[in-house]
Amino acid sequence: MSSTTQVPDQLPWDPNSTRFPSRKELPKIPGAPEGAAWVWGKDDWLGRLNLLTPARVKAAAQEIKSGEMFRLDLPLHIPETPAFGREPFQHNIKEIVDGIVFDDTYTLNTQSGTQWDGFRHFAHIESKTFYNNAKSTDITSTPTCNSIHHWANHGIASRAILLDYYTHYTETHSTPYDPYTTHAVTLADLTACARAQGIDLRPESQGGDIKPGDILLVRTGFVVRYHQLTPQQRADVAARSHENLTWAGLAQEEPLLDWLHDCYFAAVAGDSPTFEAWPPSQENGYIHQQILALWGMPLGEMWDLEALSKRCREVGRWVFFLTSAPANALGGVGSHANATAIL
Repeated sequence: MSSTTQVPDQLPWDPNSTRFPSRKELPKIPGAPEGAAWVWGKDDWLGRLNLLTPARVKAAAQEIKSGEMFRLDLPLHIPETPAFGREPFQHNIKEIVDGIVFDDTYTLNTQSGTQWDGFRHFAHIESKTFYNNAKSTDITSTPTCNSIHHWANHGIASRAILLDYYTHYTETHSTPYDPYTTHAVTLADLTACARAQGIDLRPESQGGDIKPGDILLVRTGFVVRYHQLTPQQRADVAARSHENLTWAGLAQEEPLLDWLHDCYFAAVAGDSPTFEAWPPSQENGYIHQQILALWGMPLGEMWDLEALSKRCREVGRWVFFLTSAPANALGGVGSHANATAIL
């Protein structure tokens, strides 16, 4: 891939470029909120997935060394009691022919477990605008606008990087934090974690290890803590009001927002129910609106990173190939991840 630099106001952007504008260099787009990166075309519903060009996917496949596969979805029934009042997974078996043929049916809230948040999920709050200038009326009346099926048809496959922040914190502090509390992970925290793993978190254009189109995974310990709790404790936590729910996750700080943007990740995901620290800080608000509505970056939550992080630590490798197959649901808001890491 030849080296090319994307000019900020030369729209639409070329996803084959190797260097992209920083957050501070984003062009001013008429009618868009400040900081919007609606740069891939008028009717674009892929956002940062445009970075997953054939050349990048082919290069990412070179990260497959041992061929070991790790499924990154929790079982569909976990959590048994989803947070935020969401419906639990329901599974029914239907007998079609007595003793011979069976079917089954699922009832699933795509936000109840391991998930992708799609671009229909969260708007820029002040302007009530979804990715690429979509409004709530577009979401309810136009099934193709920002639908998850665009991701399914394009496909998600890329080089991925895992930051095992939970283990790093535990190894460097006398007392571990509780992932079920508001523990904000700063850019400085992630940088220290990455350094311990032998990773330079700067973008490749600045001499670091992050390439455009990479997928970022962050382990904050939610899944391991979930399995430590009793079923009643899990239910009690999930039943708390929205105002009283607390989770560990990424901090709502400007340095981290700059870094998340400027690395040009194709997508980001974590193991907590919210990815960002919850509740968000009142000063900077929700990272969700930046990632989804302004940048068009797929956001994953409640991914199961336990077996993967254990194996990465054993072999000393934190970079691998990742593939995900979102549901091909016309008008879909989100999807279970159907994600696999291949070392």
